[in-house]
Amino acid sequence: MVGSGGTFRGCAETFKAHDPEITCYLVEPETAAVYAKKPLAKNGRHKVQGCGYAMDLTNIQPELVDGYLQVTDEEVIQTTRDLARLEGTFVGFSSGANVAAAIQLLRGKEKGKNIVLTLNDSGLKYLSTDLF
Repeated sequence: MVGSGGTFRGCAETFKAHDPEITCYLVEPETAAVYAKKPLAKNGRHKVQGCGYAMDLTNIQPELVDGYLQVTDEEVIQTTRDLARLEGTFVGFSSGANVAAAIQLLRGKEKGKNIVLTLNDSGLKYLSTDLF
């Protein structure tokens, strides 16, 4: 999930320096997928906190992006809750979004491959939201 883009950029630069064939995907909320060049829906509003600002950010280097994935609020919330319930991993929205996107890839064009992703935050700051 792209917030400021710093984690994506650092990881993508490092992975591609190691092996240029590594594919790096940018994940955005479905309603605010500006990097994927999709029109804003619901005025760009979404529930995935800390990302999807619906504007270009200087940390994003388009040449590092091999593909774009969009996640819905519903799949992010369900995946985040499933991570806590099934895996004992108490994380926030953006981490759930990354896992939801990885699931999309593993069910589709990256089936059978290895996926690396980041779990960016704890679920503690989201206890007062409808996430938990």
